[in-house]
Amino acid sequence: MISPAIPSSGPVSDTPFRLGVVGFGSRARIARYAHDPDHGVLVTAIVDPDPRGRADAHDLFPDAEIVDELGDLLTRVDAVLITTPDDQHADPAIAALRAGVHVFCEKPMGITIAQCDAMLQAAYDTGSRLYIGHNMRHMPVVTQMRDLVGSGRIGEVKTIWCRHFVGHGGDFYFKDWHADRSRSTSLLLQKAAHDLDVIHWLAGGYSSRITAMGDLMVYGDITDRADRTGQRMADWLSDDNWPPRSLTGLNPVVDVEDVSMMLMRLDNGVLASYEQCHFTPDYWRNYTVIGDAGRIENRGDGPGGSIGVWDRRHNYAAPDEEIPIAAAEGSHGGADPLLMAEFIRFAREGGPTQTSPVAARMAVAAGCVAADSLRGGSGALDVPPLAPELIDYFDRGQEH
Repeated sequence: MISPAIPSSGPVSDTPFRLGVVGFGSRARIARYAHDPDHGVLVTAIVDPDPRGRADAHDLFPDAEIVDELGDLLTRVDAVLITTPDDQHADPAIAALRAGVHVFCEKPMGITIAQCDAMLQAAYDTGSRLYIGHNMRHMPVVTQMRDLVGSGRIGEVKTIWCRHFVGHGGDFYFKDWHADRSRSTSLLLQKAAHDLDVIHWLAGGYSSRITAMGDLMVYGDITDRADRTGQRMADWLSDDNWPPRSLTGLNPVVDVEDVSMMLMRLDNGVLASYEQCHFTPDYWRNYTVIGDAGRIENRGDGPGGSIGVWDRRHNYAAPDEEIPIAAAEGSHGGADPLLMAEFIRFAREGGPTQTSPVAARMAVAAGCVAADSLRGGSGALDVPPLAPELIDYFDRGQEH
């Protein structure tokens, strides 16, 4: 029996709440946190055309039915977890919503603004519940920083800077479909959707105008390429793959940038910046949040790291307070079990959630506009707004 890392919030029920999984790759294992027979939540059906995915699904959920078509799955479940590659999120999500099935969709929500808006519209039209898996909203480093901002400790937020050192970038994003912009748009979308959502959440606003620069500075020069059909990241990931120019077996198409940076003006006046590099030796992200009465900054983003608080005037000095980053059980720093518990409660009962489909759309929109700016001369571009009735609907917890 597969048990979640934390108890489900749902009650025991005589009628099982049936979950389906669409696409059984590496990320599909998040379903183990949702499968909770003691509280009536069961993964009962899985669809994946790949033999390896089907075999992995059977190993993890031996009692679940492995079906051939999405339509077959949708007649058997109350909710689905969509864990396909990013460019395959929108179509199954929309089909599920229109079939009256509640949807958990992995982040990023889609690879175009149009895909995201179509998903939001389908949820609005049908009343089926839509949840996007921005698990960093449950990561201790982020929730602790948000609590500090909310406490007023640093005053009113005025600017946020984020640096992301993606030390595993060559293995994570340049040896499979992520490296092909036709399938990922940009790593300013695919990889940065997490961080853009966190910036928006900490700032209390969404990007409205963006300019960006970037380049393919290292991995584009590597000529050793390989078709990795049927493989998973775990098959090639190794800390021994260093230095970056020594990597082999990159994706046949490599046309996304390995260094990117963007500047954002948010709709509430906050200014933000984001920088991402995929050939650093270290792998972590650093947020600096500056208010009009102090600043906070994380050193490390998991257990063993800390959040520094500076709220006195002085020359260069250690933080006025250093807060350890809390530990939690489960993948992604304990965020994934919390994410799944929230989705199951929301799908069964409704109510408010820490994640937001509107925020998920705005993170994708920021990434898409940044990619357009980066590839079009770095001019400042406006982020297309979302229809007010959709914002209102999702802000009210998806209740008409």
